[in-house]
Amino acid sequence: MTTALGEKIKAIIRANGPISITDFFSLCLADPQHGYYKTREPFGSVGDFVTAPEVSQLFGEMIGVFMVHAWQRHGTPGSVRLVEIGPGRGTMMADMLRVVAKLAPPLYDAMTVHLVETSERLQGSQRQTLESHGDKVSWHSDFDDVPAGFALLAANELFDAIPIRQFVRTANGFRERMVGLDLQDELSFTAGVATLDPALLPAGPLPPVGTIFEIAPARQAVMTTICDRIAAHCGTALVIDYGHMATGFGDTLQAVRMHEYDPPLEHPGEADLTSHVDFQHLAETALASGLHINGCCHQGDFLIGLGLLERAAALGRDQDAATQENIRTAAERLAGAGEGKMGELFKVLAVSSPAIDLLPFRPVR
Repeated sequence: MTTALGEKIKAIIRANGPISITDFFSLCLADPQHGYYKTREPFGSVGDFVTAPEVSQLFGEMIGVFMVHAWQRHGTPGSVRLVEIGPGRGTMMADMLRVVAKLAPPLYDAMTVHLVETSERLQGSQRQTLESHGDKVSWHSDFDDVPAGFALLAANELFDAIPIRQFVRTANGFRERMVGLDLQDELSFTAGVATLDPALLPAGPLPPVGTIFEIAPARQAVMTTICDRIAAHCGTALVIDYGHMATGFGDTLQAVRMHEYDPPLEHPGEADLTSHVDFQHLAETALASGLHINGCCHQGDFLIGLGLLERAAALGRDQDAATQENIRTAAERLAGAGEGKMGELFKVLAVSSPAIDLLPFRPVR
């Protein structure tokens, strides 16, 4: 391994000893010189992965439908902040706004749009994508800078890029998993001295030695910030990400490079690093902030429940066969069930204050 960031990480380890998975994750994505998000365009066919909004306009349109529905269920308030955290190139927001303007002109006219984005480069892309909406749109490098008030908020693939901590079961209990150097002076995983509070583990027998358990205090902090804001000023937040619905054991740290999985220690700074989001933990965090859980489901069920297939059919009407096939393929990619399909891998969580019922989730009683 010869990446510039890899050499920098080795030097840090030689000087100070092994580093935590959290620190490794943060350096890989956000190192000012060599971090993945600082140095490259991650999205689309030229990047390393394709997000759902880049697959088809259908995705953002369905999120737009959901936001109009949430606004109506909240009693059509007159002052609305539509917020997206981590808006990529602005594709999803552009598709959402087109639908909002068409389905609910009073909502479009009354609301302001707030994009929370730390990358100046991505802000530039978003400004181009959303140019037609003029000064309705504003940018913030910090969520706390979004003006207070009723909010409809979306976060698509935000939480998977927030660093985790990993613990490995040893003969002496769980120890924090670290990144150190092996005898060949290459990066390798090792066990540190920090231990894990057993109360955080799922109920049941202890798993075998070598089993990994992940916690995400940084994700919890972001979720708490979002939920506290909604608890104070009312609204709905929608979280869409790669993950699992129940807390469990397992190593989900993964790197993606040029649309292929890559060993996480192989190309620091040159691969996107993520891990699966624990939706049970996000829901528990929302409950602790006093929010109502509208529901959690697979992305496929969510999109189909909002009318994805009907919208795909309408888009394909009067189009040539090749266009119709492209639309059908995109809808299948977004909502398809089965192993490795986005429709099943991605989960959707909606939380609200005050408690309201929202489609396509079943009423929670």
